Amino acid sequence: MSSTRPFSPGDRGPEADGASGVSEGGGAVPPESSAGRQVRSLRFDGASGVVPLARDFARQALYAWDWLPAATADQRAAAEDVLLVVSELVTNACLHAEGPDELWITLDNKVIRIEVSDRGNGQPAPRTPHRAGRPGGHGMFIVQRLCLDWGVVRSPGLAGKKVWAELGAPA
Repeated sequence: MSSTRPFSPGDRGPEADGASGVSEGGGAVPPESSAGRQVRSLRFDGASGVVPLARDFARQALYAWDWLPAATADQRAAAEDVLLVVSELVTNACLHAEGPDELWITLDNKVIRIEVSDRGNGQPAPRTPHRAGRPGGHGMFIVQRLCLDWGVVRSPGLAGKKVWAELGAPA
């Protein structure tokens, strides 16, 4: 199901004091945790090859969080889904929004939340009707099919947006 809700069901949004659990600064940010919640972020700052960079960053997080190496086929599929969603969201930012600014990956209990910020004004949406045989235009359809939910966050008065998607851990 696609969504334009700024936060997933049950999420009350950012903390009142503005704390996000994500450090400022360039490059990869070390993992942080708070009551089982772990956050990693990567600033792109004009980097080239951002899609493979994002996938490698996500893969490192999955190893740190023991999603990899996968012990079962279900665990392997869940990790591959996370990497595919990272690729699709970063690719969409490259194609439709002058490239991504930052990637956040958050593990909270058994849900991984992926967020990609960019400076674009467009509204991501699955192409309808979806035509599987046509090249291109499958990114948000894939995200919609693989994720528990997804949406877009916009900050009033600021250009750009943050596209988020959430995936569940294998049972």
